[in-house]
Amino acid sequence: MKYLPLNPKIFIQNRKRFVEKMDKNSIAIFNSNDELPTNADQLFKFKQNSDLIWLTGIEQEDSMLILFPDNPDPKYREVLVLVRPNELKEKWDGHRLRRNEATAISGIQTIVWLDVLDGLLQPWIHLSNNIYLNTNENDRKANFVPVRDYRYAEQMKQRYPLHQYKRSAKLLKDLRAVKTPLEVEVIQKAIDITEKTFKRLLQFIKPGVMEYEIEAEIMHSFLTQRSTGPAYSSIIAGGDRARTLHYVENNQSCKAGELILMDFGAEYGNYCADLTRTVPVNGKFSSRQKIVYNACLHLHHYAASILKPGISIVDYTEKVGEEATKLFQKIGLLQKSDVKNEDSENRAYRKYLYHGISHHLGIDVHDLGTKTDPIKAGMVFTIEPGIYIEEENMGVRIENNFWITRNGNLDLMKNIPITVDQVESFMKRNK
Repeated sequence: MKYLPLNPKIFIQNRKRFVEKMDKNSIAIFNSNDELPTNADQLFKFKQNSDLIWLTGIEQEDSMLILFPDNPDPKYREVLVLVRPNELKEKWDGHRLRRNEATAISGIQTIVWLDVLDGLLQPWIHLSNNIYLNTNENDRKANFVPVRDYRYAEQMKQRYPLHQYKRSAKLLKDLRAVKTPLEVEVIQKAIDITEKTFKRLLQFIKPGVMEYEIEAEIMHSFLTQRSTGPAYSSIIAGGDRARTLHYVENNQSCKAGELILMDFGAEYGNYCADLTRTVPVNGKFSSRQKIVYNACLHLHHYAASILKPGISIVDYTEKVGEEATKLFQKIGLLQKSDVKNEDSENRAYRKYLYHGISHHLGIDVHDLGTKTDPIKAGMVFTIEPGIYIEEENMGVRIENNFWITRNGNLDLMKNIPITVDQVESFMKRNK
């Protein structure tokens, strides 16, 4: 790992929170992700299962966590399972964790090797009434590949058909949505790296620069600050390309007079930042660009004023939509007749703002959490309204990350330039 060691109390606290939600006399088993092939004998870079990371901090492949809080033997109430280090494999693939190293990361005292697990696990299963197994229940999931969690669940049900099976994901959706202060410290570190990178870009961008050159600067800045790299594929979209929400080709030249939308964030310690800014390629907003940008910024501030405990994301999005409807009329995008005749299932403002306003943020950039239940203190959200105008070949989005408090929220990106004057001032420096 490139990042400095995290505080193991993060994972100790997370396991404690999960165990408190388990039914009595239950065992919970978590698996690492598969190593996935690309072509020939190559593998994709390994990405650990987010739930296993949240519970242990362990990034190594072929790892497992077993939680059995009612185990008669206290030594085995939480067990981390690792691949036994192998001298030949390490010559090819590098160092594998030793017991003391895994304990230092996770706070788990009992480490067992994968090749002896079966002999230990079966008696624990026989002592349990319920087995918690894990699956990916992120609402945005679009991958139907039968990954290890699903294969393991089938194997367990065949081997132990009379046990009661329960879903860890149902518990984790609520638990992971509410961040501990220690987790937010790591998110803030990812944000701080992103902030330094954005300020660097403001002095790098100029007419003629290629989108991929900006992407390269982002990667360079992230890695020199101990980030693992981007939390997601960076979007560097000049001109009309900014209207494509997930534009990732990043292969065009940035032209004077255009805006460039940049949506990127660092990953640090497996936690994500998620920033979007839209800036003028030549360092100066035109009068019309300024109007649209300030309208988007107004929506951003309005959303921040109502994102607090008690409101649901559904109701919050509706309120922002009402504000967008009024605002878009003021800046000439909508007429009163457009609003009067709108389809309630496809509001008039959706022509110019066709995505959600906020999503949960954490270990995953689109982290676990509910849309319909009331927001709770401790959650972390993006706020990212946009205005996309096909007729003007323009797209603007402004995004910061917010930690929900008892009475409101804290802007974790408050030090990142956001106003027209701030952006122009930073871009003017050293030019």
